[in-house]
This record gives sequence, C-alpha cells and structure tokens, in this order.
Amino acid sequence: MENINYQETKEQIVKFIRSSFQNSAATGAVIGLSGGIDSALTAYLTVEALGKDKVLGLMLPEKGISTKEDIDDALEIGKILGIDYNIIEISHILSSFSSVIPVFSSNAKTANGNLKARTRMCILYYHANLMNRMVMGTGNKTELLLGYFTKYGDGGVDLDPIGDIYKTQVRGLSRYMGVPLRIIEKTPTAGLWPGQTDESELGVSYEMADRILTMLVDKKRTISEVKNKFPPEIVDKLAERISSSGHKRMMPQCVEI
Repeated sequence: MENINYQETKEQIVKFIRSSFQNSAATGAVIGLSGGIDSALTAYLTVEALGKDKVLGLMLPEKGISTKEDIDDALEIGKILGIDYNIIEISHILSSFSSVIPVFSSNAKTANGNLKARTRMCILYYHANLMNRMVMGTGNKTELLLGYFTKYGDGGVDLDPIGDIYKTQVRGLSRYMGVPLRIIEKTPTAGLWPGQTDESELGVSYEMADRILTMLVDKKRTISEVKNKFPPEIVDKLAERISSSGHKRMMPQCVEI
C-alpha cells in the first residue's frame, strides 16, 4: 500500500474535526478510551483540534474481561493529554440485561459481544447529551470496510476522524504523534470476550488485509487481479466481508413512495 505524509494527514484530520465542531452546536467531544491504538490516536487528534479542556475520555471496562494493561494504558493516555476522564465499570449494566431477557444465553458470543459495544455507546451518548458534546468514533478504514464493528455500538458515533486511514497507517501516524510505543505494538483486540483478537477473527494480518483492500478499493483492481498477488481464499473472504457488511456503512434503507 502507498505511504502517506503523516504531517499532512494530521493537519487534514485536525482541520476536519475543527470544522465539524464549528458547523455544529456542540461544545466538546466524548471519546471511549479502550487502551488501544485507535482510541489513543483519536484522542490525540481531538485534543490537537479542540484543546484538552473540551475532551472527555470515558473508560468502560468489564470486570473479568478488560485487562489491567488496557485500563492502565487508557489511564495513561488521559494523563498524558491532560483531559478529564472517568472509569465506569459496565458489568452491573450487562447483568441487568441477562436477568431480564428470557432467551439470554451466556454462550451467544457474538450477540453478547455486540450488547457490550452497544452498552458502551449508550453511556458515551448519555454524557454527550448531558454536556452538549459529540461522540468521536475510533474506527479505522480497515475495520469500516470489513464491517469489523458493531452496528449502533462502536459504529454509533458522530464523527470518525481516522475512518479513512488504514490500520497500518494508524500505526504510522500514532508513532508520528508520539503515542506510547507499547500501545502501538499491542495485539489489537475489541475486548469483547476472553482471548479475542482482531486478526484471529478476521483470519488475516492487518498488514496483508490493508494491501489487499488498497488494491480492491483504492486502485479498483478486480478480484481476479488481486488473487494473482495474494492467497485467493483470503481475497475471497475479504471481498465477501466488504459486500455483506455494506448495510453497516449506510443509513437504514426505506422504500421510495
């Protein structure tokens, strides 16, 4: 994939954030800090654009699932940037769902994982509504293209500053902006169940996925052309994910009358 100019990319994103807020009635931003690279970079960019006094970081761990390392890293980002931040543990909220949903199953991994993401979205928006702020998304281009996010969960946001840069470019921009190296080098995970990692779920490394997506999406190469350069089964899997997740990237459809 092609390299990007990190200074220019930073300036573009910062300008986008500033103009978006100038065109709204919002007075600040709310960001969910997971301890991962995407939310860290988004926080850095948002503080650069708006100033630390207009950014609130919320850490929303789940007891027994969120690791101490992730919580500590999220806390460090808040302290480095000098923003206000709070920790809200969500286990009790999730327990209330399991106690009232008759068909609730602890084995429904995907449904329960999505429920966690949507619970976090509700908490972020509660604070945003109270404070007249906007919720900042932390999804990158790789995740968005592959539908690797929860609809109305981590996909439920007002702005997505890093939504047009691939995961490998997120790493490069994070290095450029001084995000702590251990956060940049951590194994990516959504933290929705024990042992979950992004790349094991996707079945491909982010490096390979980004190179394939660049050819398919940016360079408009055919699937057959891309298969000549990468494992055909991986190309087919990613192309299918792009196709089947299209509804996640669109507003709800309605019939034209």
